[in-house]
Amino acid sequence: MTLMGRLLISLAALGALTACETTSQAPEAPFEPVYEGVDTALLDGDLVNFFVAMRGARDTGDVEDYARCAAAQYALIRGYGFARHLRTNVAQEGGLWRGDAVYTISAALPQGLKTIDAEVVALACAENGIPMV
Repeated sequence: MTLMGRLLISLAALGALTACETTSQAPEAPFEPVYEGVDTALLDGDLVNFFVAMRGARDTGDVEDYARCAAAQYALIRGYGFARHLRTNVAQEGGLWRGDAVYTISAALPQGLKTIDAEVVALACAENGIPMV
């Protein structure tokens, strides 16, 4: 057998092994979050602190999404259309995830990179089953 023939057989065998490895992965567990509630604290005029708690989060992003949903609904309740994310701290202990997020709310689109349109975000939250304020 030629060198080229052996190389082709080796590549085919490697491809078969790779295919076997990718199909044997276990399916992911279903995402079944339990939202424990939202507390808000008005810090100063348009500056609002959101405290969220949940169980079953996959990662910090789920907690951040929950806080974002709370901020969007809060802005709408107060008659504003926008919010700007300032910071979110997330901690997890014993299966309970906690988020501490600060947003500014405003009637006009604020400057900055992390702005949200409250109405659009609130609709997405409702579609995804994420509760709000």
